[in-house]
Amino acid sequence: MPAEEPAVAAYIGRWRPSPVSPQAAAFARDVIARVAPAGRERAKNLLWAAGKLADYAASLGLELTPGVVLHPSVAERFTRCAPGLSSVARRTLRTNLRFIGRRVVPQLYPAGVPLPRERSKQPYRPAQIDGYLALADAQPTAERRKRAAGLVCLGAGAGLIRGDLRDVRGTDVACRSGGVIAGSGAGVPAPCRCSPGTTRRCWRPPGPPGTA
Repeated sequence: MPAEEPAVAAYIGRWRPSPVSPQAAAFARDVIARVAPAGRERAKNLLWAAGKLADYAASLGLELTPGVVLHPSVAERFTRCAPGLSSVARRTLRTNLRFIGRRVVPQLYPAGVPLPRERSKQPYRPAQIDGYLALADAQPTAERRKRAAGLVCLGAGAGLIRGDLRDVRGTDVACRSGGVIAGSGAGVPAPCRCSPGTTRRCWRPPGPPGTA
């Protein structure tokens, strides 16, 4: 047994702060002893959270038992209604109370159901890329042709979507490491490499002076 554990248990056993009622302090000592926190500072934070919650529950006339006081609805209401707390303190309080509840009354805190994940879509085939670029070349003006080709390269090649495409700038795109990279500028959250096949299809040799 680590040497710190008896000291933590002794600290929990003698925890009787004046701002918390004796009944609430006794409840906090009981539930935090079951949690067995690692370290005195962690125990102190959990004791304060449990003690304050127990005082709140007692003010509502609730029975000071773990199944009642640590019920998610009671803890959530206390977290939202506790006076004089900043938003950061409320988030910390909620985290601590959920931590206690999952260890003392786990039947009231079932594990979250994992959300379904979508499978990655198949990459565009070369014929599809050529088709999109043909549509870009069919635009009526040079400016629209360049814009459409750029959308194909960044969307189909680098995988940028929605806001990424809207916020990307020319300075975010660079030729590097043998390919074209949409770098992490203001509008791109992380560097994205355009696929080599898409890069070759999107590249256009410069025309004569005065042409786009």
